[in-house]
Amino acid sequence: MKLEFRHIRLLYIISIVVLFSGCTIAYKFNGASIDYNKTKSIGIAEFTNTAQLVYAPLAQQFSEKLRDTYARNTRLQILKKGGDMYLEGEITEYYLTPMAISADTYASQTKLTVTINVRFKNNKNPQDDFEKKYSAYQTFDSSKMLNDVQDELLKTIMDEISDNIYNETVAKW
Repeated sequence: MKLEFRHIRLLYIISIVVLFSGCTIAYKFNGASIDYNKTKSIGIAEFTNTAQLVYAPLAQQFSEKLRDTYARNTRLQILKKGGDMYLEGEITEYYLTPMAISADTYASQTKLTVTINVRFKNNKNPQDDFEKKYSAYQTFDSSKMLNDVQDELLKTIMDEISDNIYNETVAKW
C-alpha cells in the first residue's frame, strides 16, 4: 500500500503540530535562582552617604529603589534588618567630571558618577557572600545646572546600580 504525497504531507503537518503543542520553553529573568523553599526574606538596610559631595535625598532614594527592585522581581519578604539574605552599604562617591572640551576650551559635557559599596550576606548559602563597589554615571550638557538635571540622572544611575546588585545577588547572571 503506497502513501500518496498528500497523505505524507498531512502526516508531516500533524506530527509537527503534535510535537510543538507538547513543548513549551519558558525563560524567567526575575529571581529564577532563588529557592523559595529555603530563602524567604531579604533585609535591605538604609544605605548611608559618606561621599565627599553629598546630595541629601540620595541615600534614602537608593535604599527604597533597591527594595523596590527586589519587591518587584521576587517573592521575598523585604525587611530592613535580618533576613535570609542581607544587603547593606554606603554611597562612597558622588562627583562631577568635566568631559568633552569644546572649541572655546570649556567643557561641553559633564559626567555625574555615583559609586556604592555593597556588602551582601546570604545566611542560607554563605559562599555567596561578597563586598563589592558598584558604579554608574550619566553625562549632561554643561550649559545646564546640575540641580536642573540631577533627579533625572540619578534615576537612571540608581536603576543601573540596583539592577546590577540584583543580578549578582539573586538572578546570578
